[in-house]
Amino acid sequence: MRCTIETDRLILRNLVPEDYEAAFKWCGDPEVNEYMIYPLYHKAEDVKAWIETLNPDDPDDYDLGIVLKETGELIGSGGLVYRPEKDAWMIGYNIRKDCWGHGYVVEAMQGIIDHISKTRKIRAIMGEFAVENHKSQRVMEKLGMHYLQDYEYEKLDGSRKYAAKMFIREF
Repeated sequence: MRCTIETDRLILRNLVPEDYEAAFKWCGDPEVNEYMIYPLYHKAEDVKAWIETLNPDDPDDYDLGIVLKETGELIGSGGLVYRPEKDAWMIGYNIRKDCWGHGYVVEAMQGIIDHISKTRKIRAIMGEFAVENHKSQRVMEKLGMHYLQDYEYEKLDGSRKYAAKMFIREF
């Protein structure tokens, strides 16, 4: 969805192709990519191709860039995508490693939840994370989410499977 959302420390906005070099800083980092579903990007130009596939006019997809207000730096992306078969919004996010542990993801996701809830009813948000990814579990807990079920997912290229947990927050 086309939008700009402001929180205390962040500006959340649609990614544009010109963001590809900044986005490569997390999309091309093996540590950031460790538990992501997408394969590691090896060239910034491939990130640009991915950004060009995003549809900012989809009312069920809030996939936004995370920008620090103070510096104007694009540090990550994330958002919520509505899944009608679950009647729930699926959460996803990633940011540069040097920005981990500052609460940016929780702030960004809460900002998006608040924005969507002004125009649409949110029954639930759901998210999955690899069991080993304790930082992602903590993000979901801070968003008021709790354990729903064990789960498994694999990278889109089939290179790795993960034992995972599904978390949920019902409204």
